[in-house]
Amino acid sequence: MSDRKILVTSALPYANGPIHLGHLVEYIQTDIWVRFQKQRGNHCYFVCADDTHGTPIMLKADREGISPEQLIAQVGEEHLADFTEFGVKFDNYHSTHSEENRTFSSLIYKRLRDAGHISSRTITQAYDPVKAMFLPDRFIKGECPKCGAADQYGDGCEVCGATYSHTELKNAVSAISGEKPIEKDSVHYFFNLADFTGMLSEWTNAGHLQTEVRNKLAEWLEGGLQQWDISRDAPYFGFEIPDAPGKYFYVWLDAPIGYMASFKNLCDKQGLDFDEFWAKDSAAELYHFIGKDIIYFHALFWPAMLSGSDFRTPSAIFAHGFLTVNGEKMSKSRGTFITARTYLEHLNPEYLRYYFAAKLSAGVDDIDLNFDDFSQRVNSDLVGKVVNIASRCSGFISKRFANILSANCSEPALFQEFINASEQIAEFYETREFAKAMREIMALADKANQYIDEKKPWMIAKQEGQDTQLHDVCSMGINLFRLLAVYLKPVIPALSENTESFLNIGSQIWPETTQPLLNHAINDFRPLMTRVEADKITAIIEASKENLEKTTDKHSQATHATGKKFEPIAGTIEFDDFAKLDLRIAKIIKANHVEGADKLLQLTVDIGDETRNIFAGIKSAYAPEDLEGKLTLVIANLAPRKMRFGYSEGMVLAAGPGGKDIWILSPDKGAAAGMRVK
Repeated sequence: MSDRKILVTSALPYANGPIHLGHLVEYIQTDIWVRFQKQRGNHCYFVCADDTHGTPIMLKADREGISPEQLIAQVGEEHLADFTEFGVKFDNYHSTHSEENRTFSSLIYKRLRDAGHISSRTITQAYDPVKAMFLPDRFIKGECPKCGAADQYGDGCEVCGATYSHTELKNAVSAISGEKPIEKDSVHYFFNLADFTGMLSEWTNAGHLQTEVRNKLAEWLEGGLQQWDISRDAPYFGFEIPDAPGKYFYVWLDAPIGYMASFKNLCDKQGLDFDEFWAKDSAAELYHFIGKDIIYFHALFWPAMLSGSDFRTPSAIFAHGFLTVNGEKMSKSRGTFITARTYLEHLNPEYLRYYFAAKLSAGVDDIDLNFDDFSQRVNSDLVGKVVNIASRCSGFISKRFANILSANCSEPALFQEFINASEQIAEFYETREFAKAMREIMALADKANQYIDEKKPWMIAKQEGQDTQLHDVCSMGINLFRLLAVYLKPVIPALSENTESFLNIGSQIWPETTQPLLNHAINDFRPLMTRVEADKITAIIEASKENLEKTTDKHSQATHATGKKFEPIAGTIEFDDFAKLDLRIAKIIKANHVEGADKLLQLTVDIGDETRNIFAGIKSAYAPEDLEGKLTLVIANLAPRKMRFGYSEGMVLAAGPGGKDIWILSPDKGAAAGMRVK
């Protein structure tokens, strides 16, 4: 067992609605990383909780005629059920409406107050005279003062993008009662964030953040840090501030403290030492996985709160991008999301786990769930490459050799090659470069399938006196499949556990020293994963049809001065569609003729962070030897296309009328492989 002690958290889901696929990017990303750490033998704990406080919770419970406590209990059960079915395995899942959280919120507040980091002053706010409550900006609606759009929130317009104060809204009303808000004074409490400017400048530049995040924080720090309003007036569902009757902690104060509370709850259950992970001098590792939209709270407020109250700060904060579905933005306020439950009613959750893994990097880029790409990738990689190995070999082992593997490892060098890949794959997992890990694993799967294709066990089986060779080949295939399953275990744990059952072995650890299974009894093979069915995708889209419909084309919203609407030109695309293309400078490393193809050349190209196999229809204009070493322009994010010669993983751009008059687009000499073209 390793000496590493690691505590990991995901951001807390808000208890006012269901989990959707956008949420799952984060929880699946975190779960993969945690499972990898545990598979490596590290002491790793993964905690989370429902974020349960605030005005929206209170109002939703009121609309449903139940108490906030009843609402959050019900939603908490639904959230955990969804996470569990998606294989997200928390060591503890708790609630911010807990005694542990009340205790730590009060403790941190008192320490900050006593150290002089809390101040108070009177502010003027919008007030609903009917509901007798102060109104957050999101609960005030009216006409945008810039463009006149109706039904806009009190802090910004979703039509023109303008930001403003709620007092600037025209014809403003309370979204709760419909009454016109009035202005009212109230004493509020503030956290003096600027007190920690020096500490935060040092902390944000000490390797705790991704480069993009660090650069964004530098802008905020240079602009000067403002006081943070940490109080809300009654009525409010939350914790009352210890020395301020009728005042409550703003939900964002106690939400991150929920990480500590959930872990304390786990410590009490399992006898763990809380201080070992949270004390100022803790040697343990603490990591927060979050969305890029909540960086300000986690990378400025949170470290400052912890430092000012004598607790340790995070080892690192890992931010990720948003999820789009078929290129469309997901928005809770607009309802454009597919819920986790809708997906679970139709598809295997491990499909999505793998697809996200195949898309995720260590950066904060958005990722797109394209259902065509999703189906192709799952069917090709998991079913066609990985599971297919076991399916092809197990039948012979069962029928001809009574489910006993060969006593001989016929290809020790090939087996060792798979073992040697463990270091690189582990490095990709550790650094959250999951897409690179998946490519590495699938490259091994290609080698395993190539081995089986070359040996042709189905042909050997027809030859007399070749039982030993057949036994060795199929046993080798099973042993290679075993290693693929163990490398994929953090991503598709259910399939990997079913593989362990099929192979009649215990839970597999990371395979640095794994030996092949020799003279070993396995169980009958049962299908481990089926193909993605098109009708299942259709069912999900239909079930979410209202949510997946594209927003009205911008052309149809614009009008001439005459009042006539603009009509898009037939066959045109929007600039946003073009912007989705990942155009890369690529270096052609290798070029070959394609046997049986009149127009194609097979190119191996370097696009900077990986190599790709691309079939290009340029044989009439180029000989392979003329291309090697040249730079060209490729579309790098084109979905892989299955051809009878193999998979083409991109597109080389060329121009010309055809025949010998085809010219690949060649960048300037100053270009380099991997550069993106904007």
